[in-house]
Amino acid sequence: MFGLRRIFAKKTSNKLKYIIFGLGNIGTQYENTRHNIGFKILDALAKASNISFEPNRYADVATLRIKGRILVLVKPSTYMNLSGKAVNYWMQKEKVALENTLVLVDDIALPFGSIRIRTKGGDAGHNGLAHICETLGHSKYNRVRFGIGNEFSKGKQIDYVLGDWTDEEAKALPKRIEIACDAIKNFPFIGIARTMNFFNGK
Repeated sequence: MFGLRRIFAKKTSNKLKYIIFGLGNIGTQYENTRHNIGFKILDALAKASNISFEPNRYADVATLRIKGRILVLVKPSTYMNLSGKAVNYWMQKEKVALENTLVLVDDIALPFGSIRIRTKGGDAGHNGLAHICETLGHSKYNRVRFGIGNEFSKGKQIDYVLGDWTDEEAKALPKRIEIACDAIKNFPFIGIARTMNFFNGK
């Protein structure tokens, strides 16, 4: 009987565990680039919560506890194009349900600072999402797309995405990141559908 209680408790606790992946590239040369917004959002969330990331397998990881929920924050160290390796490993290690998973990513199709949350979809040409889809074998995972705009000329997309924020963008960024952090913190309590309804387009 005691063993059954332990198994039941473990299953129940996993329902209260969530895993948040912020995509980006490691290295100081990428730190303030548009492509690293996933890292930047998780860094802001960790700082506001007075927790820190620790190096681990395939990622830097921090654990955030909010009112009985556990949020495992993961910044893959595999570089963007191999993000699926870290996503797959940490989903299995933490035994988090797919519906309790969230991936943060930059999106050139959205205006700067806007947020769009989806439960599935294609990779839209994003190498990080493409590798996650390839590794998991499907695209049915929750994601938060953070708009970085598309103010680049033909053939300059890579330079733009891997470029630093402009002074104007950098000034406006903290408020937009704060909204993204609010979406992450609400997700475990109100579910993905209500999070989408409340935060999409903000």
